[in-house]
Amino acid sequence: MMSEPTAHAEPNPAAAPAHDLVVGGPSGLRRDLLVRLRMDGPSSPDQLATRLGASRTGVLQQLRALEDAHLVSRQTVKHGVGRPRHLYDVTPDAQDLFPSTYDALASGLLSAIVAVGGEQLIEEVFAARRRQLSDRVRDQLADRVSPDAPIEDRVRGLAEIQAAQGYLADSVVGPDGTIQLREHNCAIFQVAKGTPSACQAELDLFKDVLGADVVRESHIASGDRCCSYRVSERPAD
Repeated sequence: MMSEPTAHAEPNPAAAPAHDLVVGGPSGLRRDLLVRLRMDGPSSPDQLATRLGASRTGVLQQLRALEDAHLVSRQTVKHGVGRPRHLYDVTPDAQDLFPSTYDALASGLLSAIVAVGGEQLIEEVFAARRRQLSDRVRDQLADRVSPDAPIEDRVRGLAEIQAAQGYLADSVVGPDGTIQLREHNCAIFQVAKGTPSACQAELDLFKDVLGADVVRESHIASGDRCCSYRVSERPAD
């Protein structure tokens, strides 16, 4: 029989399942840290403590646990005179901890569809799914903003819908007026990285429901930090 650990034995965070490690963080702080890093990119403990309203000591403790579990990485950055600072960021190993609306069954079904009808059939399947989603998302958007609302308001409403689906989405308007929809998590990552039609269907969906020109500028499935889309009104006919 395995002996019980002594009262002074420290648990090994890396030995625990990643999901248990994150969920077990005090008051969900570990989970909040991962979400904040996924959305904001490399950040210092001071920045994270300020954004989350937590103590620096508590943030450092949880970051070390996440680093031991290979869910965050740390880099040292020199900035002027004085001690260098440490910046933390999520690692690829953390991807499976973010919301996912597709499981292995979906991936297996897509592989079967390709085996039966090739890439042409898979494109038709995602096009059909996009048409089904369009009406639903359009109705959800209409509950938030008027169809005649300014484009930035419609993009913000769509970001709220996508955020509710696990995409950690937001919208930003740049100093030059450029409007972006950003998804900091890919909720269909396992499907998207092997099935380009899935991402094309999403792009077409955004064009449909916004009635606007939408251009993808970055892509998680291609290795970028987030999926970002530049949105602009369509020229009048």
